Parts: sequence; structure tokens; C-alpha cells
Amino acid sequence: MATATVRPATDDDVGAIMAIQDRTWRTAYAGLLPEEAFAGLTSDAARSHWSDAVHAGDGFHLFVAVEGDETVGFAAAARYAGADGMAIAEVSTLLVEPRWGRRGHGGRLLAAAAAALRESGSDSGRTWVAEADTASRNFYSRAGWAPDGAVRTLDTGTSTLREVRHAGTLDLHLIG
Repeated sequence: MATATVRPATDDDVGAIMAIQDRTWRTAYAGLLPEEAFAGLTSDAARSHWSDAVHAGDGFHLFVAVEGDETVGFAAAARYAGADGMAIAEVSTLLVEPRWGRRGHGGRLLAAAAAALRESGSDSGRTWVAEADTASRNFYSRAGWAPDGAVRTLDTGTSTLREVRHAGTLDLHLIG
């Protein structure tokens, strides 16, 4: 079995991050998002966004999960000030390419993101998950993160996507 690790993303990871997001969203959000949303995932603007994210610094963290020589997932997390001035620790994206799922990569990514957010001074974190994405909602529930009652509705251009906020402790540790 190949070695599985998580490390900070580099410029060399941008193409893999884009491909993982494209394949994962097309699988998880088929029928929920319009084709225009998927097309934008591989655009020059998306490449620029992820390139900027690699170098964002100041409380922003971008990690990749690697198995052997393959980049199989990624997570983006940040600590920032909310509208009320309170600090927010958020996992904005955590994706594992579907064919690499159920191998612990998501847990390793969440643990790395949680550790980075803890180091920035936060005790708890949050994430937004599409209400219809039961796989991701179950993943966060298994990590001890639960819906906190907040919901939001995003306009996709042709419909809406309802998201549920999950929150939990950043004191996460890998088992095994």
C-alpha cells in the first residue's frame, strides 16, 4: 500500500486541485448545479484563484492529500474576522476525488486544517455543506461536527442550492 500524507499545497499542485474539484463536483453536485458552474472550475480564473490561494498566508491554509505519487484531495481553511468582528475559523473546501474516497484522506485533511486553525488561536470551526450532500454531511458528523441551525441559500444562476452549516471542535486527532 502506498504512503498517504497531507502537506501544504505548492504551485505544482494547482492543476491537480482544479482537476479534483472538477471531478468531485461533477459527481457530488450533478443535477444540483448548472453546467456553467462546472465549466468555471477549469477556467483561467480558477487557476489564478488557486494560485493565489497557495500564497495567501495570513491565516489561510491550503493542504493537499497525497497517496503515493497521486494528489487525491485538498482542503482550504482560514481564520478571519466576521462582520461582527468576531474571529471565524472555517473549512471552506474539503474534497477527496471520488475514486480515492473511504481511505482516510478526508480525515487527514480535516485534522491538518483543524491543527492549523487551532494554532491561529481558534477552538472551534465551521463549514458549509450542501444540504443534499449526505456523504459530506455524514463525514463531518463522524468527525463530531454537527449542524448548528444556520442555513443559507446560494443562487446558482438557474436555481438555488441550500447549504447547512456544521460546527465543531478543532481538537481533532487521527486514530490509527
